[in-house]
Amino acid sequence: MTLGAAALMPPWAGTAVATPSPAALLVAPPTSGASAKEIVALVDAAIGEYHLKAAIVRVLIDGEELVTIARGESMSGVPATPEMHFRNGAIAISYISTALLILVDRGVVSLDDPLSTWLPDLPNADNATLRMLANMTAGYTDYVTTDAFAAANAADPFRQWTPEELIAIGLDAGRFFVPGESWAYSHTDYVILGLAIERITGEPLDQVLRDLVLDPLGLVNTASFGTPEIPDPVLQAFTSERKSVLEIPPEVRFYEESTFWNPSWTIARGAIQTTNIVDLAASVDAIGEGVLLSPGSYREQTSRTLAGFGSPIDGCATCMSLSEQTPYGLGIWLVGDWLAQNPAFGGYAAFMAYFPARKVAIAVSVTVNEEAFDDAGNFLVSNASVAVGAAIATLLAPESPLVGSNRAP
Repeated sequence: MTLGAAALMPPWAGTAVATPSPAALLVAPPTSGASAKEIVALVDAAIGEYHLKAAIVRVLIDGEELVTIARGESMSGVPATPEMHFRNGAIAISYISTALLILVDRGVVSLDDPLSTWLPDLPNADNATLRMLANMTAGYTDYVTTDAFAAANAADPFRQWTPEELIAIGLDAGRFFVPGESWAYSHTDYVILGLAIERITGEPLDQVLRDLVLDPLGLVNTASFGTPEIPDPVLQAFTSERKSVLEIPPEVRFYEESTFWNPSWTIARGAIQTTNIVDLAASVDAIGEGVLLSPGSYREQTSRTLAGFGSPIDGCATCMSLSEQTPYGLGIWLVGDWLAQNPAFGGYAAFMAYFPARKVAIAVSVTVNEEAFDDAGNFLVSNASVAVGAAIATLLAPESPLVGSNRAP
């Protein structure tokens, strides 16, 4: 069992949620208005329906706050607050692709430049391009799905991984398709892309992202530390994910804190970040509007060219045919009329989505209680933040619900 792939596509859900939990705690009062009150009710309901320990939500309309709320507890006796920091996982994939497109806009690179220009020793580097890495058609096997990585990460979730170790695991697993011939969600692609951007710019990736994306967007609560550190105040995380790999019998309870598990495996070095709900909402609002990009690069990032592309391949857990409804752009999911990301790993889950037609930005971060897992330690809902976000999306834009048909483990 892999300990939470950092952003494998779950079923998109917009199902109804349960009766509000009377124990839920509102920390930041929402903006007045019917929609804000209904969002609060949805979050209250989700606490019980999805066995959430904490839920932090922020919604913007045309850049203005509609509601910011926190429900539940970070840990026993510590209420969740909107100021709390959490891991953002694959949200940083969108930062990386945005930084790449800024370099394209500045004439530094072309999306169709071969990878061999910067990383000539990688297999198939002559045939893989920067575009293929960014849209996950490069064909490098996702190390997260390999037995070798799953066993090592489960045995020691505090291990510090290097990009070279992660790439080597992916390469050792072989290749399921040649560059450009199919699609597969691949952390390996973005670890490689991170190294390529460092070679292109001559700067560490965290500095590149700070200079090109985080500082221009005013994301003062988002940072990469290179360690499992999370700045105060911290949203704690808990999980049962290691139960089966540790061979704990189904009848034995197992629920452990995972807050400071090492996230070094989750994405490119320098893009392993913590954030808070304010920055998460600001990120999807800005990326959704393409504020840092030229019109041409924004079209590239949000292109639906891959709709219907790809196919399932035996032995490849993340190879799939992208649906017409839910293709992949450059570092962002295109879910109907929405742009979205959905990281989930190590007890943390988050979701961001943007609907350009109404300028709606939704940001959700959740943690879960022990009841969110089955007897084997598997999540009952792969990423509950998606379900919460989808319910909010249906409320605010009923003509365009957040639904889709892609599946991955």
